[in-house]
Amino acid sequence: MHDAEKVTSVSGRGPHPNLTTNPITDELPPLDKSLRGWLAVVGGFCCLFVSFGWITCIGVFQAYYSSHQLSNYSASTVGWIPSTETFMLFLGVPIFGGLFDRLGPTVILVIGTVLHVGGLLGAASCHTYGQFFATQSIVSAMGTGAIFMAGTTAVGTWFRARRGLALGLVSAGSALGAVIGTAVIPVLFDRIGFPWTMRAVALTYFVFMIVAIATTSRRQQPSGHSPSPFRISRLIPVSLLMFRPVYTLAVACFFYFLGVFIPYNYLVVEAEDAGDGEHSANNLLVILSATSTVGRVMPGWLGDRYGRFNTTIAFSIFSVILVLCVWIAAPWKTGRIVFAALYGFGSGTFVSMVPTLAAQVCPDMSQYGQYLGAVYLIIAPSVLIAQPVGGVLVDAGNGERRDSYVWLKVFCALGMIVGVVGFLFARAAYRGHPWNIWKGGKA
Repeated sequence: MHDAEKVTSVSGRGPHPNLTTNPITDELPPLDKSLRGWLAVVGGFCCLFVSFGWITCIGVFQAYYSSHQLSNYSASTVGWIPSTETFMLFLGVPIFGGLFDRLGPTVILVIGTVLHVGGLLGAASCHTYGQFFATQSIVSAMGTGAIFMAGTTAVGTWFRARRGLALGLVSAGSALGAVIGTAVIPVLFDRIGFPWTMRAVALTYFVFMIVAIATTSRRQQPSGHSPSPFRISRLIPVSLLMFRPVYTLAVACFFYFLGVFIPYNYLVVEAEDAGDGEHSANNLLVILSATSTVGRVMPGWLGDRYGRFNTTIAFSIFSVILVLCVWIAAPWKTGRIVFAALYGFGSGTFVSMVPTLAAQVCPDMSQYGQYLGAVYLIIAPSVLIAQPVGGVLVDAGNGERRDSYVWLKVFCALGMIVGVVGFLFARAAYRGHPWNIWKGGKA
């Protein structure tokens, strides 16, 4: 059932007027086959390549900084750099989401390009912890938030029946960006050094963003539709969290994201601590990123057919099982390889399906940026605290003979388990029966 066809009860006491069918919007058919829409997919692919693809590479920097420029800092302290970087990406989504609904994608993409590319160029000349934190975790990361939001949201406005597939193809850009980044960046560190590696990455991303700016557009509004007056409150859309489908989805994502990023950041560090060589350890991240390419496209395709909430729940449960039965149960080299290959496939859904689910509960796509922003506003704190907490748990597990990372892995699994339960409640709220989480059907 498509979003515009669904009359949702968000309070448990009947339909909310803001979540009913919009006759003005429904005058236009869904443009699932529009050439401009598919060009926007190309632009969105480039956006995700340079934004979420870059964020997925941060495990490389967690390991590199810990053994090079910031070797005198603890794992928990170094962990604040990638965790804040991810936090700023997610925080940028609500801020730029409100601006997107008013300005469209082009202006947002230009701002994002200046911040992201400029931040990477600045990081190339850094030497101290504070400098790395400012350029990489603040400036560049805020740019990735603008780019990710604009590329994803623009594509969402062009599709309805095939929205899951379209956003899945877009999110495949992040997987490809992560594969190339995790495979090439460590090699460049050795061959041309850290400063020139960062400059090469910045130049590559600049070229991708030129393509993105040229191809990304938002679906035009119906004639007679005028945007509501802009308010500062749109940049932090807290009011949307009053609606049950939105806040249950946001809370579910908060807990799921407490755990889902941990393997991306700590799998390489764990392997190096276990005695694997730097190249061998980094290959785990390459494998994880490569298999996530399929894991980011397939859930969207399945979601369009069997329900987007249903698909998200199924893939999330699969990822939890992998953490419990492979990462925790087999803490040795072969186990890590198997886990990386399967976890990339299972966890890849979180990039493509969160924007898809936000669109699912959004009744008017002219406000999609705000709805997506409301969800990521709640997600952002979870990724900020997850990595430093992970570093503390690694230090706490040093006395464990079998696996010093066991408490980190348990924390990862628990966060994701609570997230799965949250997705069940979010699906029930969307369907209008908030307390019957086991009721079947396409959703």
